[in-house]
Amino acid sequence: MGPRQTGKTTLVNQLLSKIDIPGMYDSADAIPAGNTLWLEKIWEAARIKMSRINSSQFILVVDEIQKIPNWSEMVKKLWDEDTLHNRNLKVIITGSSRLLLQTGLTESLAGRFESIYMEHWSLEEMKSAFGWNAEQYAWYGGYPGSASLISDETRWKQYINTSLIETSISRDILMLTRIDKPSLLKQMFELGCLYSGQILSYTKLQGQLQDAGNTTTLSHYLQILNSAGLLGGLEKYAADIIRKRSSSPKFQVHNNALLSAQHSFTFQEASADHREWGRIVESAIGSYLLNDSISAGYSLHYWRDRDREVDFIIESKGKLLAIEVKSREKGSIDGLQLFRQRFPNSKVLLVGKGGIPWQDFLTIHPLEIL
Repeated sequence: MGPRQTGKTTLVNQLLSKIDIPGMYDSADAIPAGNTLWLEKIWEAARIKMSRINSSQFILVVDEIQKIPNWSEMVKKLWDEDTLHNRNLKVIITGSSRLLLQTGLTESLAGRFESIYMEHWSLEEMKSAFGWNAEQYAWYGGYPGSASLISDETRWKQYINTSLIETSISRDILMLTRIDKPSLLKQMFELGCLYSGQILSYTKLQGQLQDAGNTTTLSHYLQILNSAGLLGGLEKYAADIIRKRSSSPKFQVHNNALLSAQHSFTFQEASADHREWGRIVESAIGSYLLNDSISAGYSLHYWRDRDREVDFIIESKGKLLAIEVKSREKGSIDGLQLFRQRFPNSKVLLVGKGGIPWQDFLTIHPLEIL
């Protein structure tokens, strides 16, 4: 599972072409919504093919499964039939949304599956595949399909906005989830991208949105956008869960391309503006940590006490790592010092001026430091 355009389909097709086990691939992307019989038909086709070639094992790949309603119940039924008949049919299922995939997943398929999250591409992956440097990655993000378009930034932004953002919202969210105010969700996404790396209360957010719903609606929409791998909201770190949940969110894109594509600046203009570039770098660090937290299984927060703030707090198995991003010569680290006083057993890390270069931090796994 994972966001669109992270290579899930490419990966499984490469697997089928290189592995010795026979298999077949099919996608639900072009299937009319509500066609529950489709999954049963292709499963039966895989069984027949496996029997015809007299193979002891077979791989069935089902792509974009989230389009099939109640898919987990059908998979459980078919999987249990194969188990009963000692049929060694291996199944790989892919989908574009964690929330939509996991609805009913643990209840229906308990003990029958392993989940693998494919996050947005990292700096190391974009550098290896396309020769990008850290500055290019901070601006253009980690979508491999857009890498060939960066020489024409207008075309690149159009690709991100139409092929990625619009598709993710219209096909992965609006078609499969009940959204009472679609225009509000889109406005919230666009505004949240521009505020990536910044703390903004739902009350203030309401004042900038047309036809704004209540704070519960906005919080729910942010959760849906987060599940689709688009826009998340970090909670404030606190000792008790109630204070965490009641805090104002710190908006954070999952991929910095989502921020840059909404921006009026070009790459050259943004990199020449020290203040703006500082925001881009902090958002790039945040998107890296947000994706890593999903795959590595730790909690990511921010911390603030009045006018003192720490950009990111990593919480894992009772351990804390406070990370402050300092992209300019000026800037206080009073927040780090106060956090360390409040939580003496925590570790602190400065990224940027006076600490680990932010370019190097994007290649470090945070849990190794913790």
